[in-house]
Amino acid sequence: MMRCVILWLVGIMAIVCRVCGQSGLLISELLYEPRSGEAEWVELYNSGASPVELSRYSIVRWTGSEMGASYALPPHTVAPYGYVVLTRDAASVVNSYAVADAGAIVECNLPPYPNTGGSVILCNASGAVVDRLDYLPSMHSQLLHDKTGVSLERRWYDHPTNEVGNWFSASSTHGYATPGSRNSQSMELLAEERSFDFSTAVLSPDGDGVDDELAISYELAADRPLSGRAEVYDLRGRMVRRLLGGDVLGSHGAVVWNGRDEQGRLLPPGQYVVVIMLYNEAGQQQIIKRSVGYLLP
Repeated sequence: MMRCVILWLVGIMAIVCRVCGQSGLLISELLYEPRSGEAEWVELYNSGASPVELSRYSIVRWTGSEMGASYALPPHTVAPYGYVVLTRDAASVVNSYAVADAGAIVECNLPPYPNTGGSVILCNASGAVVDRLDYLPSMHSQLLHDKTGVSLERRWYDHPTNEVGNWFSASSTHGYATPGSRNSQSMELLAEERSFDFSTAVLSPDGDGVDDELAISYELAADRPLSGRAEVYDLRGRMVRRLLGGDVLGSHGAVVWNGRDEQGRLLPPGQYVVVIMLYNEAGQQQIIKRSVGYLLP
């Protein structure tokens, strides 16, 4: 009964955070079944725009029926939209996986994480549960013959942690784990496609005052600064016009394409593709594509 109550409370907290836009440390990745001689580890992600002090948090052991011993976390600053990996053996993690930033691997005591399933519980300084993952081997890909050394990765940070489908095996192309880096299975969007509004689906720069230009306006979250590139490609994959070149985007704005190439010449009629590439400070990327017709009388 106690476990059901705790799970219900954690679910309610996750929904409230999603609706209200609250952010902070979240459980991001778990390696509970390491290879022989290697260490277990837990990755946390700072989903907010401000640094977080790790020592204000603790990891709590789940005994199977109640919360048990609390493991205080050491001093460490987690950058906005940054990662930290908790493990008993940092060298084991660095030597076993492709780690871009060894400074993100922090040694500390952790509770054991059974291979048969268990819970990762993150608490704040007052002892309140901030995030909780209840994991099972069945969360892994059914195509895996051997789950040893394969981490479970979170797909969405703005969905409840234990939502069905929110966890999956790290991809083989990323070495079966991504400690300290963006998850290979991440489905997080930097911006919704509807955040970009195209004034027309068919551009006709004939000077009649109707659809002579394509205006692309956008509305973005003010608390998550993004950089962006916007380029126009023809159907042969050639870039014919650059509208944005890696600029830092404000919370709102617009760019305009007048149907001309980089040299100012009108392009031939046809179908073109506008490609918008977004980047955040953590190095995450997102690509939005939109097809635009181009007509001339």
